[in-house]
Amino acid sequence: MAISIKNPAEQDAMRLAGRLTADVLDMIGPCVQPGVSTDELDRICHDFIVNVQHAIPAPLNYRGFPKSICTSVNHVVCHGIPGDRILKAGDIVNVDITVIKDGFHGDSSRMFFVGKPTVQGERVVRASHDALWKGIAQARPGNRLGDIGHAIQTFVEAQDLSVVREYCGHGIGRVFHEDPQVLHYGNPGTGVELRPGQTFTIEPMVNAGKRHVRLLSDGWTVVTRDHSLSAQWEHTILITDSGCEVLTLGASERT
Repeated sequence: MAISIKNPAEQDAMRLAGRLTADVLDMIGPCVQPGVSTDELDRICHDFIVNVQHAIPAPLNYRGFPKSICTSVNHVVCHGIPGDRILKAGDIVNVDITVIKDGFHGDSSRMFFVGKPTVQGERVVRASHDALWKGIAQARPGNRLGDIGHAIQTFVEAQDLSVVREYCGHGIGRVFHEDPQVLHYGNPGTGVELRPGQTFTIEPMVNAGKRHVRLLSDGWTVVTRDHSLSAQWEHTILITDSGCEVLTLGASERT
């Protein structure tokens, strides 16, 4: 699959899908509280996307995924399936949202603290957030994907944390997962050259322990092999003539 370059109209469509995705995360944040189930978070998000935004939750039935969002708690790295798990104080949870509007996808995830975080939980969540922005800072024309991965990897490993290598960011647009793959590790000056009009996600998964993961028998849920905490943040970005535009900023971050 060739890497697609979005024209101005397509870029506007991506901006709308990205804003709606961020709006879902803004909406669900106050609901992430001790005593709530991940299935309830899924129901609230589904109803908001379908009935308020008049949009489509992309994960639902995507390659058989049974829910409208992903909820990854504590040592779950990614693709956690909402269910009857009740959140408790001290948990960390990633909520991953992808909205389809007018045929275009917006994709973003955030970490939430359930009550007061543990020291380790707060550490890995903040490191993954900062790592995302280290990567975004390298997203500009003329740089390469390896510059993004290298910035993330060196930042994370300097804190004695680790970066998951089996899962990565991806191109996005009319298709949920397009080329290129956006690795969160690598060497500077390598990989695809960044060009204006490209849209892709950056979504580093950072483990408090070793980087190794395993896939559970449900075929979706990915966990750390050593049961250490894991955290992930994700944005969809557009490469512009002078740098990049983050399409999935929350309301409090938009200028």
